[in-house]
Amino acid sequence: QVQLVESGGGLVQAGGSLRLSCAVSGRTVSSYTMGWFRQAPGKEREFVARINNDADSVKGRFTMSRDNSKNTVYLQMNSLQPEDTAVYYCAVQNPQIVGLTTLPKDYDYWGQGTQVTVSS
Repeated sequence: QVQLVESGGGLVQAGGSLRLSCAVSGRTVSSYTMGWFRQAPGKEREFVARINNDADSVKGRFTMSRDNSKNTVYLQMNSLQPEDTAVYYCAVQNPQIVGLTTLPKDYDYWGQGTQVTVSS
């Protein structure tokens, strides 16, 4: 059974930082492409970052990393802005999907999400 449990969300002022964690069981994070997505109210789920065997994923203010010994992936978020407010989800890419993908439909296991709220 695959389980992903996110934590680390909360309320932060604009310009602040948060680090989200995603503890994984049933899958070895070093063997799969892992992704972070977010979904704001009334909007579609959108890709944030991913990591695979090659390297950490850095996208502007956000950095995704992993700790293989803890089977956990992280999302470091810096210089947060109110538009970053959303529920953040981690997910495991379907291994049958060839190549890297940013589409939610290509990820087959998801956590329950953690709320991030950025105040102005």
